[in-house]
This record gives sequence, C-alpha cells and structure tokens, in this order.
Amino acid sequence: MTQTSVYLHDFQIQPAAYRSDQGAILEWIAAAHAQAEITLQTPATEEERAVLIRRFRKLVLRFGCSTDRIAFRNSALEDFTHRDWDRMRIFQLNAFPRGMDCGERSRFFSEICEEAFERFYAEDTSPPDVLIHVTCTGYVSPSGAQRLVARRDWGASTEVIHAYHMGCYASMPAIRMAAGFVARGKSRVDIVHTELCTLHMDPSQHLPEQLVVQTLFADGLIRYSVSQADTGEKNQKGLELLATHEEIAPGTEDAMTWMVSEFGMQMTLSRKVPDHIRAGLGSFLERLAVSADLTIPALLETAIFAIHPGGPRIIDEIAEHLGLQPAQVQASNAILGQYGNMSSATLPHVWQLLLEDGSVKPGTLIVSLAFGPGLTIAGAILRKSR
Repeated sequence: MTQTSVYLHDFQIQPAAYRSDQGAILEWIAAAHAQAEITLQTPATEEERAVLIRRFRKLVLRFGCSTDRIAFRNSALEDFTHRDWDRMRIFQLNAFPRGMDCGERSRFFSEICEEAFERFYAEDTSPPDVLIHVTCTGYVSPSGAQRLVARRDWGASTEVIHAYHMGCYASMPAIRMAAGFVARGKSRVDIVHTELCTLHMDPSQHLPEQLVVQTLFADGLIRYSVSQADTGEKNQKGLELLATHEEIAPGTEDAMTWMVSEFGMQMTLSRKVPDHIRAGLGSFLERLAVSADLTIPALLETAIFAIHPGGPRIIDEIAEHLGLQPAQVQASNAILGQYGNMSSATLPHVWQLLLEDGSVKPGTLIVSLAFGPGLTIAGAILRKSR
C-alpha cells in the first residue's frame, strides 16, 4: 500500500501531427503491402499487379482491426497521408520493400521526441525533480528528456530516468517509480510517454498476426506529474495512487515479444494472450485488492476498470470474465476508438479522460490493468479526488 498520498495530475496530451480515420489507414496499409510485394516480385503485367493489390486489400480487411471499434489513429509520420512512395520518409517502397532501416527510423524518432519535449515544457519554467521518459518505440542517446534538461540548464536539479522497452504496461512501473521518488522526498516527478508505434511497420510481413499489429497500433504523446498532496489541499484534483502490483504469468514468455530488428521494432503477438490473461486475472486482482485493503466484490460492484485496450478482444473478454457493466469499461473503449493502441501512452490517456469526465464522481475507484511482454500483468488502484 502506498504510505503517502501520492497523486497523478496535470495531464497534457499532445496529438501526433497526422490524424486519419481507420478506414483510410486500412486502405493505405493494404496498398503498402501490395507495393512491397510488387517491388519484390516485379510483376511483368498490369493484371499481375492488380491481382496483388486485390489480394492484399482482402487480407488487410479480413485480419485488420475494423472500423467499428477503432475510428481514428494518429501518426507523427506524414507517409500515411499519401501514396507517393518515392517521396516517403520511411516507406519508400518502390526501392525498399521493407521500408527504411532502423537507423533512419531512429533518427525520425529522435526528431519527433525532441520536438515533443520542447512543446510539453514550452511554458514550464519550473523544473521537475525527476523526469521519467517512457517509451518502447525509440532508443536514442542523449534522449529527448536529456536534451530538454540540458537546453534548460536543469542538469543540477532534475534527474532523468529512462523506463524503456516494457511495452504496453510501462505506465505502471513508471508511476511506481515516481511514487518511490516522492516517498523519498522529491516534490514533483514528471512522466512523459513518447510512443511512435506506426514507425515500425514492415509492409513485407504479411502474416495475419502482423496485419493485426499494423492496423491496431498508433502514436501517442502524453505528460503528467506525480506528487504528494499539498498539505492544505485534501481534495487536490487528481488520481490518488492506492496500490500497485505486477506479475509475470507462468509459461507465457513467448506469447508477446518486442525486439529491435533491422527494419524497426518487430512484434509477435499470440492469439492466446487474452486466454492467458483471463486464466491468471482472478488471483492477480485478489492480491491487488488486498494491497489496498479492498475486496474484489467491492471493486467489481463500484469501480471503473481502466483496461489497457490491447485490442477490442482484450476489453471484451475481461469485461465478460469479471461480469463488468459496459459503463465500467466505457473509457477504455472510447480511447481505443479515438486513438487505437498507443502502447504505454494508452492507459494515461484513459486516466486523463476519467479525470476530466464530470460524470465520474470524486471518490470513484479506478482499477487499472495493463499487459505486455513477459507475459506481464500489471495493475494499479487509483481514486479520483475531484
């Protein structure tokens, strides 16, 4: 149990530069897969090219995440807004059927990340005691966080911590670290997520699981602060952290993987992931509830469940397994619909939505659940203060 009243507050969302409806993105991905294969096969006739185009459109529409659950996705990369392959930054598929190599993708990540930190702190003259940078979609040193601290001459007052490569559940370790820093006397810890998931698509990978990944993930940038409640402000606006817990489900280490490859990050995702989560969820929730001096029946009856929307099936199966009402998972479904899966940035978007939603009353408990490679199940219990 958290010993001091630690709050998550001051959320700032920075939408990625380009926003597209999911239908248009599905068509773009289908065209990209077709173009990658055309470059590889060099078909002799227009009819052969047309056959490839029809084939990959059918595959993407069959296996990709449909528009009934994801309406929009954001990307920092302009490539997704047109099909002039020769002027793409990453997906110059006429010449490079897998897209540009990891070095070029890393350079683009570095540019966007540095710009994002500058915008997040454009009007902030007060340095945080600790700045935690969370990502699994780009590793460049010095990082965007370090460059910001150096530019602002905050090096003597701000510690930079990198929380990298944990994937979708990384917000949980991040807030746990932040709470630890606050408990040790730090006044304010900032957490910044910079996830550029769309940067890592490989259009030459046509397996159904890859089509799911490519049509599910999106880019997300969000910043928030963690601090102890002001002494005279018992009703500070924010989300109070009551408990956290994390486990690795036995025998599931190959169910989800994420590794640096020659052409960006490569993900594998087993169809059994929802089954693995469901199998261990009951005992996990029991331990999470106990750590906050709560009971599972009380949580199931009154709490909102902020479930990381790894995909529509994750939300639906957890809700069905726990007997949750649609309203209890509405925020997760809303973020999935408006943004897609933004890896570690997704759950903080759900938290921000719940914090700003006037229909979610002060005192409401929020059970947060996220999942990632390991297979790791991570959870937190929050309480909305006002």
